[in-house]
Amino acid sequence: MRGDGDGWAFSDTGARFWGRHGAAGLLLRAPRPDGVRTVLLQHRAWWSHQGGTWALPGGARDSHETAEEAAIREAQEEAGLPADRIVVRAAVVTASASGTSWTYTTVVADADELLPVVPNGESTELRWVDEHEVAGMPLHPGFAASWELLRGY
Repeated sequence: MRGDGDGWAFSDTGARFWGRHGAAGLLLRAPRPDGVRTVLLQHRAWWSHQGGTWALPGGARDSHETAEEAAIREAQEEAGLPADRIVVRAAVVTASASGTSWTYTTVVADADELLPVVPNGESTELRWVDEHEVAGMPLHPGFAASWELLRGY
């Protein structure tokens, strides 16, 4: 679904960032039946920016959305996650672009159990990954840079 946030924002150095009003992603945790904490990761489609890497479901914020609303909407679109099963705990700005108001906000949330997921065309796979295995995966550079910070939330 296209919103008014779809498009590029440009920093004062000319670098481009997806999301005219910023972007947000959902770091969703849930316990396995044995209690081990997992994180839902998205294997990004090859045609997408940084395709082939693992990251969080997420995308552009629309002008009327908070970061939390955008992250949950994107997770519904990209993974089929039910909003009523997601409990938001924190919103952490994990990237910004100089000379603009653009930010990437990671919304940290919990589900009480592993939720079924249905990937859309932006993913080659969605997977619940044990939290201690995340750093060893080929991560999107932006997610890799913020993973240690986010683990503390």
